[in-house]
Amino acid sequence: MSADNKWSLSMHQIECCNCSHGCGCQFGGFPDSESGGCQALLGFLIIEGHLNELDLSGIKMVFAAKWPKAIHEGNGSGALFIDSSASSEQVTALAKIMSGQLGGMPVEAIAGTFTEFEGPVIKEIHMNPDEKHASFSIEGILDVAQTPLINPVTGEEQNVHITFPSGGFMWDDGNIGHSEKMSIDFGAMTFDHTGQFAAKAIAHWGN
Repeated sequence: MSADNKWSLSMHQIECCNCSHGCGCQFGGFPDSESGGCQALLGFLIIEGHLNELDLSGIKMVFAAKWPKAIHEGNGSGALFIDSSASSEQVTALAKIMSGQLGGMPVEAIAGTFTEFEGPVIKEIHMNPDEKHASFSIEGILDVAQTPLINPVTGEEQNVHITFPSGGFMWDDGNIGHSEKMSIDFGAMTFDHTGQFAAKAIAHWGN
């Protein structure tokens, strides 16, 4: 990668999908949903980020995707939303990064799994990166809210994490919860998987 295309993003990642609370993709690479496919909504708030000298800190993004089978088996459809507060230069930079055009993991690998992709779509994004009650929404399009897992016997909040000691694909340590809300209605991208897997993590991506 040439020196004029260096990028790095450290982000709050708010993740929900149609898997059960363990999410089979995190362990064996295959979703555990009844359909055998993956449908996911991910929100990102950039803590620190840049493309070359362009500062990307503070920008919010939402990534929506669905695959008919496991992610790595491809044929996916996706959409990228970027918050309307971003400048045109920042939008262009993030579109290049998130589409895998500038290399770097995990975006370079994920980009190859799509046959259809829309965006960047510029919308006002509301986002709360709270560790236990994270949420994000775009009015009239999508709504996600996470809550902690609850012990059914004691009623107490569970402190559950998935950790990859040698480094994970998307993140290294995720605080695992429950999707209180998880829905999207955007063209052919329409699903609702409330009550399924949720994770809140800090992600470090770059090339």
